[in-house]
Amino acid sequence: MPLIQLVITLVVVGLILWAINSYIPMQPTIKKILNVVVIIIVILWILSLFGLIGNMPIMHIGR
Repeated sequence: MPLIQLVITLVVVGLILWAINSYIPMQPTIKKILNVVVIIIVILWILSLFGLIGNMPIMHIGR
């Protein structure tokens, strides 16, 4: 995956998370849990992408 595609993906995920936090009314604790879960998933995805952790077949989307 080229670096520019990685950056664009991170920006899109960040914008989606910001939009959810800004425009969908939720309790603050649910927002914190959602933010932590998304950040953990993104970190695991990046580590897997760079080969620092093994392949995670559960997290593959698509083919």
